[in-house]
Amino acid sequence: MTSLLAATAVFLLTHFVPSTPLRAALVKAIGEWPYRALYSTVAFATLAWMIWAYGNTPSEPLWSGPRWLPLAVMPAAFILIACGYWRNPTMVGAEGLLKSDDPARGMIRITRHPLMWGIMLWAGAHVIARGDLKAVVFFGGFFLLAALGTIFMDSRKQSNPDWARFAAVTSNIPFVAIVQGRNRLDWGEIGMVRPIIGLVLFEIVFALHPMLFGPRPY
Repeated sequence: MTSLLAATAVFLLTHFVPSTPLRAALVKAIGEWPYRALYSTVAFATLAWMIWAYGNTPSEPLWSGPRWLPLAVMPAAFILIACGYWRNPTMVGAEGLLKSDDPARGMIRITRHPLMWGIMLWAGAHVIARGDLKAVVFFGGFFLLAALGTIFMDSRKQSNPDWARFAAVTSNIPFVAIVQGRNRLDWGEIGMVRPIIGLVLFEIVFALHPMLFGPRPY
């Protein structure tokens, strides 16, 4: 458990670097692309450490969770993730989309952070379903990263002059902007291709889950 706690803490700290002045200092010292390469290397290394530590940490049950919950939630998580990779102004390098006449389209009308909400659904469902201490640390770490990530990304992008216009018609929490009348739901913009891709990926992971991760997802 000590190793898992340490790995999760380091994993979180490294992912919050872009929201601190340290990022600017590193970019100035070594350049943008070397920084990105270094950041990616450290991120993958800490993730590998976290996965290894999780696999080698004994289970300490805390509650008896509903094992069916991830099965019910994960299709939505995969759809959010699949749709979040298209025309998403909050992604790194896609800030130029904020200048468009209608910057919030497709899944972005529902939430401006579909990738992060997909991760939160995945992590939260697994914490509740597994109900043991190591799941709280491991999956809880991902949930915390995604949840705080939405807040830090919003804060970091407020310096962009086009951000206020985008934020006015979108919401972090899904459907809030639509319920408040600041946006509308347009299934035509979302289409069928990306949700189907998300569902296909879910079916693949579902089928391979026992072989890749051990526990059966049902």
